[in-house]
Amino acid sequence: MSNRPETPLLDHIRVPADLRTLPVSDLRQVADELRSEMIDAVSVTGGHLGAGLGVVELTVALHYIFDTPHDRLIWDVGHQAYPHKILTGRRDRIRTLRMGGGLSGFTKRSESEYDPFGAAHSSTSISAGLGMAIARDLSHDNNNVIAVIGDGAMSAGMAYEAMNNAGSLKSRLIVILNDNDMSIAPPVGAMSAYLAKLASGPYANIRETAKQLAAKHLPKVIYEKAKKAEEYGRAFVTGNSSGTLFEELGFYYVGPIDGHNLDHLLPVLKNVRDLQHGPVLVHVVTQKGKGYAPAEASADKYHGVVTFDVVTGAQAKPKANAPSYQKVFGESLVKEAQRDDKIIGITAAMPSGTGIDIFGKAFPDRTFDVGIAEQHAVTFAGGLATEGYKPFVAIYSTFLQRAYDQVVHDIAIQKLPVRFAMDRAGLVGADGATHAGSFDLAYLGCLPDFVIMAAADEADLVHMVATQAAYNEGPSALRYPRGEGVGIEMPERGIPLEIGRGRIIREGTTVALLTLGTRLAEAQKAAEDLAARGISTTVADARFAKPVDRDLVRRLARNHEVLITVEEGSIGGFGAQVFQALSEDGLLDGHRAPRLRCMVLPDVFIDHDKPDRMYARAGLDTKAIVAKVLETLGHQAEAAKSLIA
Repeated sequence: MSNRPETPLLDHIRVPADLRTLPVSDLRQVADELRSEMIDAVSVTGGHLGAGLGVVELTVALHYIFDTPHDRLIWDVGHQAYPHKILTGRRDRIRTLRMGGGLSGFTKRSESEYDPFGAAHSSTSISAGLGMAIARDLSHDNNNVIAVIGDGAMSAGMAYEAMNNAGSLKSRLIVILNDNDMSIAPPVGAMSAYLAKLASGPYANIRETAKQLAAKHLPKVIYEKAKKAEEYGRAFVTGNSSGTLFEELGFYYVGPIDGHNLDHLLPVLKNVRDLQHGPVLVHVVTQKGKGYAPAEASADKYHGVVTFDVVTGAQAKPKANAPSYQKVFGESLVKEAQRDDKIIGITAAMPSGTGIDIFGKAFPDRTFDVGIAEQHAVTFAGGLATEGYKPFVAIYSTFLQRAYDQVVHDIAIQKLPVRFAMDRAGLVGADGATHAGSFDLAYLGCLPDFVIMAAADEADLVHMVATQAAYNEGPSALRYPRGEGVGIEMPERGIPLEIGRGRIIREGTTVALLTLGTRLAEAQKAAEDLAARGISTTVADARFAKPVDRDLVRRLARNHEVLITVEEGSIGGFGAQVFQALSEDGLLDGHRAPRLRCMVLPDVFIDHDKPDRMYARAGLDTKAIVAKVLETLGHQAEAAKSLIA
């Protein structure tokens, strides 16, 4: 027998049509090569590893059975889409994942025709898929629509809203439930796969025909009883009752089946493809990190990874500089909770990402992870607040957008003292536009009685957590960025700040830079540059976006020729608050009015890159601040030179 290695099949697959020319017997090799390729690529780029490894066989099977891109394949969230990208013409760029100018870490319509719907926030796939299915029906087309959604994403109410609607519309739609939180014992797995294959095949059409005949000819009461008996009977035979809920929502349920066994997956998917039925749910059980021992052993640590050694699985360690903002928040909240037993920690499926896991270890009975259910998290916190508790809702700025109505209606209108800790404020780097915290200053700043703070550094964050803990007059929000602090000396404990008061960092006479958040460090560097050019500059840290420190703003406006606000947010945020305050006070009228400029994120969605490059592109780094000052003072040529220096 020859020891010659097998010919790499993946080298001959450019698009799924190439995959479909292979015999079924070759698909196991394709899956193994695909898994190896993904591991090698992510070891170089970092990214979401575990979820993608868990769907390698499912990805191969879906593209083999279905005629993509004519058949629409939608990946929920997109964490698991790396194998899909490799098979759909992007293998040559897979080592540019999440890098500037490279592939997105999520599905993206502008990137490929094989990405029919962009995703990065979870639980959207069924809604989008139903929209595509209805569009197909209205256009009298016959393509398939397949939505792949994880069991975690199914915890969001939006998924059930979509399923409820799909069940009533009865349009042909296939939902793959990728369940990677349970395992199948071998005997049950084999039997379930056999029964799933049977249930998804000719029996399904016979069953539907019988149901239609019964519905026409049996009295309604008897028909409904018979229908219930059939559904519960099928659950008893298969040893699986999890399909009952989906059946009640109007889906034909198939599963569970082993998501790593191609002999199970392929015939079931083929039968489902050919099934003339309305919505169908296929329950596929997979293992996160499948096929890579370090990821299998520690799925949580390999969900999202930095670069790592393929052989050992050891991830690159960050430089031991300043602590991360997430760690500072978690530890600060613990210290406040040690003195106040009313403090509660809440997160929506992001305990480690927000630092709530630190709080959870110290106070497990006062910590609540509600799953991917941001709307519920906010109103749940509101209920706690009505009973005198002090809930901290730790949530990414971009994810809080999903619960905006609850923030307005359930919290702000009732003036409930819910504390929002908004992680990932500003630009976030490799996750790109979908995860940027660009809009919270604008969408919260317009709400009455909301206190909004932004930490300039990690020490400031400690004091702001203490401020939120002490403030009980209404809702408050604290924003801070992803990543490490600036390395400033940390206070032993937080001291509550006076609400709506900023601070002067550096005194000058000609120009005033009023910053909100971590652009303070860039403003200080800009002031040094301007001083070297003979321009005396004041640097002030607003600390509060709302209420604006009017005394500070008046002072800066009256005593400087130029006043520039700098923030890590969109138009309509902090700068708009300052402009409104100055205009109301009449300080923008007359020849003595300062030249006011607001530096905000540009009115575009900024693609993924390293954060410093993103801020440079956004025009919010030191060079851009210097250039804005020079331009405002009328030194346009010097401003242009400063940008390219």
